[in-house]
Amino acid sequence: MRRGDYGYDAPWFPVIFGLVSVAAGIGATVLWWQGEIRPARVMTLYFIFFLAITSSFLYTTRRGKFIEWARILDQLHLRGDEVVLDMGCGRGAVLTAVARRLTTGRVTGVDIWSKKDQSGNAREVTLRNASLEGVGDRVQIETGDMRQLPYPDATFDLVVSSLAIHNISSNADRKRAISEGFRVIKPGGWIVIADIRATAIYEAELRALGASNVERRRLGWRFWWGNPIAFTTLLTGSKAALDGHADLSGIR
Repeated sequence: MRRGDYGYDAPWFPVIFGLVSVAAGIGATVLWWQGEIRPARVMTLYFIFFLAITSSFLYTTRRGKFIEWARILDQLHLRGDEVVLDMGCGRGAVLTAVARRLTTGRVTGVDIWSKKDQSGNAREVTLRNASLEGVGDRVQIETGDMRQLPYPDATFDLVVSSLAIHNISSNADRKRAISEGFRVIKPGGWIVIADIRATAIYEAELRALGASNVERRRLGWRFWWGNPIAFTTLLTGSKAALDGHADLSGIR
């Protein structure tokens, strides 16, 4: 059971679509009451459609993404001593999930703390969530831009990112973030990214950087944001070790 409060992703989205569904519901009710059968049916369909979008979004942001990330992290078979970076960690949903799987390892979260992209996003909130989850001793939080990470090359065994890189405004800068994430991975380490768009660009950049075991696939309904263009895609890749192999088992 999660003890922390991880807010809502893109908090404006459920508000807008929730209001639209309410308006459509009221409109449908009025039309049915007036006996306008055909327009009432159309308005009812709008009500159902926008209600379904809102419900799916709320489920994903409050529960579904946690289930999917737990499965992803379990399949990495972490030893527990890894040094991990979470790019765009937000309030720490993935950060704390990683930390719970570490023993002597440590996870660092870096973010610019945009409240537009996640409700109540702030460094102190993330630290509080880590404390509530009992993993504060394994977590470090820093303010920084993923396009220019303040870490030396080959610092981390694993780099993760969830629904963060797409918030960067241009594809050129998104590619810079991918390049930075790959730069700070140790030989034999992995990068694991879940995002809702531009993942084909991320994949191409990883391949251009020489990443191995690059795979991109769509995640399931638990990570669906309620509309046809907002399915979440998982992208994974590794940096070849000195012996030519990756240390982690990867995603299956």
